[in-house]
Amino acid sequence: MVAAARLLPFEHVPCTAHSLQRTIAVSLHDSGFESVLAKCRKIVGHFKHSPSNAQELGEQQVALGQKQESLVQDIATRWNSTLEMVKRIQRNKSALTTTLAQQKSNIAMLTAQELDKLQKLEDLLEPCRYVTELLGGEQYVSCSVVLPALCHLVRVMEPSDDDPIYVVKFKTVFTKDLAKRKDSTNLPWLKIATALDPRFKDLKCLPKDERSEVWASVSNLVMGERSAQQPSAETTEKQPPKKRRMSVFLLGSSDTDTDEDDGEESIKQCVDRYKAEPKMDMEGCPLQWWSKREGAHAWLANIARRYLSTPATTVPCERLFSLSGHIIQKKRAALSPDNVNRLVCLSNWLNVKVD
Repeated sequence: MVAAARLLPFEHVPCTAHSLQRTIAVSLHDSGFESVLAKCRKIVGHFKHSPSNAQELGEQQVALGQKQESLVQDIATRWNSTLEMVKRIQRNKSALTTTLAQQKSNIAMLTAQELDKLQKLEDLLEPCRYVTELLGGEQYVSCSVVLPALCHLVRVMEPSDDDPIYVVKFKTVFTKDLAKRKDSTNLPWLKIATALDPRFKDLKCLPKDERSEVWASVSNLVMGERSAQQPSAETTEKQPPKKRRMSVFLLGSSDTDTDEDDGEESIKQCVDRYKAEPKMDMEGCPLQWWSKREGAHAWLANIARRYLSTPATTVPCERLFSLSGHIIQKKRAALSPDNVNRLVCLSNWLNVKVD
């Protein structure tokens, strides 16, 4: 799919959630957490594969006054499943200890040291879960949030003096792998999208030496937008020639030079006027902000509409694929393509209306 997208005559932005998930998988490998995660998988499998064991665990949860919930098995292709497995075991450690002791099973409960290691892993993966869910939304702008979110993760993953060796190793591998995957994304597109988001137009997520390049790219886009909407040469020839202004003769310059200077100045003023606008609140919608100020920033509004409408991940599309999988089943294999499209659209619209 990625190779096919590269052959298309369109800009391609890879799925940030997939890149982040791959970074987490690489960081977990040989980082010191594999042994405790393998033990967690055995515990979860002991209760997931036996209804009687699961029932005993549920009864023990009720006896302890806890919410009755099943354990979660982590799957490599399911995002944040490792974190959810760790959190379920952490919440039900008392019920698991008691149930395993009563069953006299060969499955051993996690030790206090291993539970402490799980807590540190939960603290590491929780920011990743937040970023994944943030970038996977479809009811708000997400493309301009990629670079600020990745910058937040880099700051969170900075090693401290109190971190154990396995935590330092995880953070180091995470930061290096994320930097490599970030370089392979469409960084110019993401930088412009961030600059055109009134919440992040200060570009604090980028180094200072890169910010001027981003605004230069925005100015070039404005110039291209102006050139595309200027009248054609045939229309210009039909119009009567403009009278030379007296200032042109006094300054000893030509009409062409003056027009070009005015154009460059207007582009600079257009960008500077947007940069002078106050930052928008983080809870606001950039698209609504641009819609209200389209008259004041006409050239930039068209560019912002194109860049901010790009999703940061393929999560919305995959949600529709999952919905189609629930609709098309063995007992409903005779559905026509048109009816499948109608059912998918209705299910999606009803969920949006409920939300």
